[in-house]
Amino acid sequence: MKIPVLDISQFKESAPLNGVYINSFSDHLRRNKNLINKPHSHNFYLCVLFTEGTGTHEIDFNTYKINPGKVFFLKPGQTHYWKFETQPQGFIIFHSQEFYELKFLEYKLHMFPFYYSYQNPPVLELKSKKLKTLHLNFKEAYTEYHQTNLFRELKILNSLNNIYIELTREYTVGINLEKLKSNHYFHILEKLENLIDVNFHKEKLPKFYADKLSITTKHLNRVVKQTINKTTSQLISERTILEAKRLIVHSQDNLAQIAYTLEFTDYAYFSKFFKSRTGMTPMNFRKKYF
Repeated sequence: MKIPVLDISQFKESAPLNGVYINSFSDHLRRNKNLINKPHSHNFYLCVLFTEGTGTHEIDFNTYKINPGKVFFLKPGQTHYWKFETQPQGFIIFHSQEFYELKFLEYKLHMFPFYYSYQNPPVLELKSKKLKTLHLNFKEAYTEYHQTNLFRELKILNSLNNIYIELTREYTVGINLEKLKSNHYFHILEKLENLIDVNFHKEKLPKFYADKLSITTKHLNRVVKQTINKTTSQLISERTILEAKRLIVHSQDNLAQIAYTLEFTDYAYFSKFFKSRTGMTPMNFRKKYF
């Protein structure tokens, strides 16, 4: 059994717009309970604002608390799961990359830090005053989506852009933005993450990625060290472990088959690799998770 990958079309109601879906969270939960009651991923971007409710949100095996003022961001492919203790309220937005980038030709989604790198936290907590402002922004987008007024798509896009700008300003409080903009290392990091995401099954050595980026392995390690204080090997290992966890928990394959899927020479080596980075064997991880 593979992890379900949900598409925006599965959530749409009447008079949809291609590539976008906006709803109140309570209505979204009520209408789509059968789609989202187990771990799943999406082929679109997701942004959720909670104004009420408590619980937990698991994203790629990291658990975050849900409470009023929390905002969550997911990129395509990330696996997540909600678990609520009290009734949630708020707003949820889905959209494809094309919905945003085809209209804003000079801007890309990766310019927003929460969509920029998997190393950046997928969560933000808003203070009370800012929550009120963002609540109004989300409500405006929600209202426009559920009406059929002239220039509806354009207004939704403008609302979405305003939301992302406001969230970025809160997300980057305390960060030297001039240093961030001028540092081309971050662009190399982004390319590296994309390359790893596509090639990590077969290519587990830094030299492959350095060659693809037309730089030396030493320089690539310097880039990764200065941007996120890790090594290239760590990034490759982390992506491999994440995929291993997804397969161990969400597939019915035996562990030897999972080792083969991830292109390890044998299960013993895979088990040793997994334990050295997680502190437990693949079997123990599967048992603990459930």
